[in-house]
Amino acid sequence: MTEWYYSDAQRQQHGPVDAGELAVLHNKGLLTAEMLVWREGMSSWKPWGEMVREVIAGGAPEDPRAEAMARAAEAAPNDGAYRPYAVAEPSPYAPPQARVAEHGDVVLGGHVVYAGFWKRVAASLIDSVLLGIVGAVIGGIIGFAIGMGMGLAGNPALDILVNLFSIVLGAVYYAWMHSSEQQASLGKMAVGIKVVRTSGERISFARGFGRHFASLLSALILGIGYLMAAFTDRKQALHDMICDTLVVDKHAFTDHPEWQNEELGVVTIVILALFGLMVVGLFAMIMVAGAALMGGMR
Repeated sequence: MTEWYYSDAQRQQHGPVDAGELAVLHNKGLLTAEMLVWREGMSSWKPWGEMVREVIAGGAPEDPRAEAMARAAEAAPNDGAYRPYAVAEPSPYAPPQARVAEHGDVVLGGHVVYAGFWKRVAASLIDSVLLGIVGAVIGGIIGFAIGMGMGLAGNPALDILVNLFSIVLGAVYYAWMHSSEQQASLGKMAVGIKVVRTSGERISFARGFGRHFASLLSALILGIGYLMAAFTDRKQALHDMICDTLVVDKHAFTDHPEWQNEELGVVTIVILALFGLMVVGLFAMIMVAGAALMGGMR
């Protein structure tokens, strides 16, 4: 079954859907001639007016509206400019319109490599270590300054304040990095992945801020929200679904989708291997300590 994707009037990408669903949208008037569609095998997105015959006239009774769209598309000048195709005769005085397929730095169409579960784990491990170091240093300085200056040393309120600082630091870090030009935290940059809207566009700082706290929900439900990234179609975790985001290869939605890496990559493998060794080492230390304790109790 051929899977199609289409953009709506707000330039949001939808899909995959089959040809029958496209036909339903067309019949309801929700899929207009100027909206872009794409399927596997197409080199770029094309207006629905150009592709309507393939879907509607190809397997359904003759549709006069579809035929009018197709004729208008064929009559448009082949000068590289994109024009909305109306059912009526196109006006020669209509100004050229920019392609919806390309806006900002986003290039739609083509294959998208979604970041798998293990790439995301490796990126999170890197970020966690970096944030842990920075948070410990800054939190220690703040805690010392406030504790000594305000006489709160040893006060539980100081511990709460430092913990709140750590939470805000993490939220600001991820929101800032994910909404930056790189669209990725330092860990994600190292692994070669980025965070985008489901339309391929860069997320805003506010969305990145909210996504961080939504990720806490993924953790609170025994980590199931994170595990969803291993089983969902577009490898979305729960917080991705809540915030309308995707984690993809850094070359996705660019001029060079062929540069995307389907494999784990060297950095991911090294980080996972080091983490695995740390876990095994920690487990061995616990076993040795437990054996020594049991031996001392005899």
